[in-house]
Amino acid sequence: MPGFERFRPTRKVHSRTNEVDHSNRGDGIDMSAWIRMIPPEEATGRLAELYERVRTPHGTVDNVMRAHSLRPDSLEGHVALYRSVLHNEANTLPFWFLEAVATCVSLTNRCHYSTTHHSANMRRLLDDESRGEAMYAALACGHPEVAFEGKELALLEYARKLTAEVGTMCEADVERLREAGAGDGEILEVNQVCAYFNYSNRVLNGLGVTTVGDVVGYYERTDAGD
Repeated sequence: MPGFERFRPTRKVHSRTNEVDHSNRGDGIDMSAWIRMIPPEEATGRLAELYERVRTPHGTVDNVMRAHSLRPDSLEGHVALYRSVLHNEANTLPFWFLEAVATCVSLTNRCHYSTTHHSANMRRLLDDESRGEAMYAALACGHPEVAFEGKELALLEYARKLTAEVGTMCEADVERLREAGAGDGEILEVNQVCAYFNYSNRVLNGLGVTTVGDVVGYYERTDAGD
């Protein structure tokens, strides 16, 4: 599709969730970022308190949050924004679709970290392995129309354009979303998810943050017996 750039990941993108990523580690050197990050076991005071607030359901602190450890104020702001736009129960669009928007934006920005985590989240929330794989493949190859249609496709195209061609945005872009059936509140939800991931992708890529040591996939397994 015009405007959607094909994505060729340079590192493995996990197709399964809840895996600890060691793929970027070499010779015992911590390769999780280009700057120093304070590990949870060494955190004290306010940073330790914030780390407790941002622990995943797996009990870990993801590197995206640890990247702020030298300036805890920015960590607090980051997590507040993240939760308000992506984990907000007032949102009306399905959580899996907001994760698809996150994946679309992160692919466009070539952000391996967010692509790895949020494509895994999208697949987990769908609870349909073949459908999730098809959606990720469509986004990754630059042809979302293969797996999406109607309002969903229009919202993904909007997010892609807002990411890659922000200076060309115009009122007609929003009108096309309304014509596709999106309400203004839904448009705002996608706008905010897109804006957040453009911020976080730049934090991550700009500091060389990797998934080394992270448990990939936010959501716990719901399989019987787990």
